[in-house]
Amino acid sequence: MAEEKYILQMKNIVKTFPGVKALKGVDLNVRYGEIHALLGENGAGKSTLMKCLIGIHPKTSGDIYFENKVIDNFNTADALKMGISMIHQELSPIEHRSIMENIWLGREPRTKLGFIDHNKMYEQTREVLKKIDLDEDPRTLMSDLTVAKIQMIEIAKAISYDAKLIIMDEPTSALANKEIKQLFKIMRKLKEEGKSIIYISHKLEEITEVCDIVTVYRDGEYIGTKHISEIEIPDLIRMMVGRSIDELFPKVDCNIGDVKLKVNNLCLEDSFEDVCFNVRKGEIFGIAGLVGSGRTEVIETLFGLRKKTSGQIIIDEQEVEINSPEDAKVKKMALLTEDRRLNGIFPMLSVFQNITIANLSQYENKFKLFDHRTATKDVEEYIDSIKIKTPSMHQSMENLSGGNQQKVLVARWLMISPEILIMDEPTRGIDVGAKAEIYKLIGSLAEQGKSVIMVSSELPEVMGMSDRIMVMHEGKVSGIFDNTKDLTQEKTMYYATGQRRKDKAM
Repeated sequence: MAEEKYILQMKNIVKTFPGVKALKGVDLNVRYGEIHALLGENGAGKSTLMKCLIGIHPKTSGDIYFENKVIDNFNTADALKMGISMIHQELSPIEHRSIMENIWLGREPRTKLGFIDHNKMYEQTREVLKKIDLDEDPRTLMSDLTVAKIQMIEIAKAISYDAKLIIMDEPTSALANKEIKQLFKIMRKLKEEGKSIIYISHKLEEITEVCDIVTVYRDGEYIGTKHISEIEIPDLIRMMVGRSIDELFPKVDCNIGDVKLKVNNLCLEDSFEDVCFNVRKGEIFGIAGLVGSGRTEVIETLFGLRKKTSGQIIIDEQEVEINSPEDAKVKKMALLTEDRRLNGIFPMLSVFQNITIANLSQYENKFKLFDHRTATKDVEEYIDSIKIKTPSMHQSMENLSGGNQQKVLVARWLMISPEILIMDEPTRGIDVGAKAEIYKLIGSLAEQGKSVIMVSSELPEVMGMSDRIMVMHEGKVSGIFDNTKDLTQEKTMYYATGQRRKDKAM
């Protein structure tokens, strides 16, 4: 019998997929009015457990009690009716529909004649947006919103169900500091109202700031539950990865060579202007800045996803024109995109197909047929060298953890033997253990003489890994710094918020 002080109890939950035992008899107990964190590396089972809770995956065995009642054989619609809602890590808005249509999809208010009551839906949406202090017209198309605002709309949608238990899976991955503080304010208000929140995040500082309790999983097994006040971050890391991580950023000193890439006065109308920098062989060049600073637009222009308005791109002392990703690939450039789900992975295809898809022509034999044997050998080598955790290369990408999906994308681009590798938010949404592996991989590429450009919104990451850092603010370069011990997070943020320019103007 479940205990009444708990809104949720999940006991001895087992979930198996073909070839994989994702959950090996795990537990979770959540009290009323509690913010409960779930921690673990990618593949630990957190998201799988939550999908069992909201009816996406039927559990293989075990018991689930919600509000002291056993629940079984239910789907997502049943979970919502019971009062369980979830904000998913991967955003999936209906882009060409409005905010209000996205929030009330499938449950639109109706007139007496059965037609959709657009006026009522508009007013209801305004009320929901007001709760999260988001000043947007409910009729705005989702395609016109930034990723950060789309994330806030997903939060508004979850709140609109008036759920008793809200699951938040990496809700801050696309949010700036101001928006994160607003989210925490909303979470504390929901807690005061007696709502319970399950909070999944890899940002340990967030968990210690806003959560009451933390439960840790590892490799599909339950490790333990602790009060936040009773545990320190190094202890949490040890529970998550089964080992102590003494050096989170394994930066190695590389022999930095000649200038590989030079950018002169690069401009993109309405996005950025007069961007100048260079990147050397064997160098990790970091780009920092707040949301809207123009970081992503700069690297997408370099890679040909956007057409520059003016400026020069020079590779190996020769000016080049890059008008498409194909042009960039010919110049031995590769881009790991910011949103792997939206424009990175092909979720329904296999690991093998995702790795080889960017370079199929490499495996054409003299008869123009695909050389499957050679491709298989190469894919096996990448899976082994990058340590991609998958039962087989034929596993569907959607069944891999976020960290392993990211490694597959890295393997895809390494296959073209790039000399300039651009990484936009390379560790977004992956755990601390997987991050360390990605960092080691980045360092090894620099050791091989590759030029690495790394964009990150996490200051400890960009400062921990980069040789030099370019800071941007509102489409302009605020400064470029050698990454020495004298460069602090405070100084970087000073330039990222435009304070340097304001001081100069005074």
